[in-house]
Amino acid sequence: MAGIYVGSTSSYSGKNLFILGLGLWFKSRGYSVGYMKPVGAMPIEKNGRMGDEDAFFVQDVLGLSQDPAEVTPVLVTQDFKARAFAAPCEGLRELCVEAYEKLSEDKDIMLVGGSGSMYSGRYCDVDGVSLVKRLGIHAVIIDRFDKELNYDYLLVLGEALGDRLAGVIINDVPQGAMEEIEGMIAPLLERHGVKVLGILPRDPLLGAIKVADLAERMGGRIITAHHKADRVVEDFLIGTMQVENFLTHFRRRRNAAIIVGGDRSDVQLVALEGDAPCLILTGNLYPNDIILTRAEVLEIPMVVVREDTFSVAKKMEDILSRHKLRDKVKIQQGAQLVSSRLDLEQLRKTLGI
Repeated sequence: MAGIYVGSTSSYSGKNLFILGLGLWFKSRGYSVGYMKPVGAMPIEKNGRMGDEDAFFVQDVLGLSQDPAEVTPVLVTQDFKARAFAAPCEGLRELCVEAYEKLSEDKDIMLVGGSGSMYSGRYCDVDGVSLVKRLGIHAVIIDRFDKELNYDYLLVLGEALGDRLAGVIINDVPQGAMEEIEGMIAPLLERHGVKVLGILPRDPLLGAIKVADLAERMGGRIITAHHKADRVVEDFLIGTMQVENFLTHFRRRRNAAIIVGGDRSDVQLVALEGDAPCLILTGNLYPNDIILTRAEVLEIPMVVVREDTFSVAKKMEDILSRHKLRDKVKIQQGAQLVSSRLDLEQLRKTLGI
């Protein structure tokens, strides 16, 4: 039975994307797939049982229904952290091993999801590096492009894991950075013995969010076209400039929410006529009746929020970069991206299956 620990250099790097893509790929080839997430940082209750939100989601997609206490033996609640900070943690790593051995019975391959980065959980002895070594499985590390890559971190992990590192994935790479990564960074890693399994280009759909979810995350209120709240937002544009300049930028941005003051009816009208997926009106200011009527006619949701434009833009950036993979269409897109862009046959050979 083979095992893969899917870790990353930072949070929100695409671990669930890869786990689901890999799990569906192996299942399509007749393998029996198991899953666990040893450390869960997002505790929720489902059907009367406490578990990790991501773990519940991954199990649902892969058609698994194991006991959440075994799937996530270390659940990081406030009480857990208080105990862990007050006194040394004992036995947690062995608890993970016991759960892994039970969940892996009759499975061809086990997928083990990391939490945070590879060194998250060090304070209680359940960090990714320690678990990979203790479980005796291979690791795949994801590094998500965020202005630059954490190539030093990847080299350190290569030294720390040795032969246990099956390879790394470079994720969410914009087109402008692809040449440098393919021509310089990937060869550097390979020279140091760090196998690059694939480079995934940035896909706006995977970071997209529905207007209804966006309004909820923003703490805002949808005031028009409620029936179109399932429209998808992939990007955002701040409408503080003059109309002429705004129009130039607006034409270049596809599926971009427009963040604009509630008193800027000129920009609002341009955005509505240009079929923006939604308008986010800042400062808790409502538009005039003409704008409201036009938004209803064109069926474009408008969301009113309390914060100023700068604060909303910062929050919007965080939401789009950290929005969870949940929609069916995203899962299908992510699975296709994983199977088409990664060297999964090489990974299978490394695992010996």
